[in-house]
Amino acid sequence: MPQVSWTEVVPAVALAIALAACAGLRAWLPLLLTGAVVRAGVIEVGPAFAFISSNRALILFGVASAIEIVADKIPAIDHALDVLGTVLRPVAATVLAASVFGSFADPVTAVALGAAVGAPTALVPHAAKSVLRAASSALTAGVANPVISILEDLIAVALFLLAVLVPLLAGGLVLLTAWLIARRLRRRAPSAPAPSTT
Repeated sequence: MPQVSWTEVVPAVALAIALAACAGLRAWLPLLLTGAVVRAGVIEVGPAFAFISSNRALILFGVASAIEIVADKIPAIDHALDVLGTVLRPVAATVLAASVFGSFADPVTAVALGAAVGAPTALVPHAAKSVLRAASSALTAGVANPVISILEDLIAVALFLLAVLVPLLAGGLVLLTAWLIARRLRRRAPSAPAPSTT
């Protein structure tokens, strides 16, 4: 394997993190968008992951994205999608991150790195989205969920564009957001009762 410099690795890691976070909001849309920009030659992925820009993959990702985006606007279906997304989104994030790492690592290493970086990163926005949806369903009987879904679509696309154009900034924003969420959850967690001395 050729020598890889930090100037290649750091932006790649930031891009992988940002793409994985996109997958935490939408499983298929980031795959479609990534496949399109790879096809256009905007970003480079490893040879083992070139399939994401193939005609068949783009058609599959396009159809799946349309189904996911439309179905997510239907309150009776969006909760089922979230349950399915708990499995699909980390897998999509792993593929996206691995494809980026594949540009400088062998396929096995790329998949291992993709799983280590992508899956946990995707679960952060997925969990936040699930909590927000549950609160919205409780407070508005699901009426506000389609509006929230549209905002999630816009955030996923905006984060994707930022990831492609300025990966270091996008990756940094994702890490900062994850840290803020974790900090808030720690503050809200009930503290353990002090042991009795009697």
